[in-house]
Amino acid sequence: MTTPTPPSTFPDVEALVVDVLKDDPRMSAALVDVQAPADFNGTAAAVLVNRRGGAWVGERHVDQPLIELEVYGPSKHAAHLLANDARQAVLAMAGKRYGTNLVTESEEQDGPRWLPDYLYSAANRYVTVIRLYVDVY
Repeated sequence: MTTPTPPSTFPDVEALVVDVLKDDPRMSAALVDVQAPADFNGTAAAVLVNRRGGAWVGERHVDQPLIELEVYGPSKHAAHLLANDARQAVLAMAGKRYGTNLVTESEEQDGPRWLPDYLYSAANRYVTVIRLYVDVY
């Protein structure tokens, strides 16, 4: 039996999650991106999306990225509310097709949890990690 070869590039899951979050009305007042702007100090409402690893399952043609959401707010309470909204939006991706990618499952791995940010000393930050299962064809 031949093992399927992994794709030369994985789907841009960061961009996919950013688009989903930007389309969610609960994120309308927040910056949603993969990188903070140069003038960011951690006190504005923001959701930063990063792929933190994952795995390719060749037999199933599935990418299993770990998606980290770093969520900031002007207060701890505001950051917590935004973190829960972002978390719900990403978990709700399961069972939906985005272009040629089908997200078959979403599974929370960690969070949301309070995590002080040593880069931005005034920041209020929660972090969540979610594993997505993305069929790649």
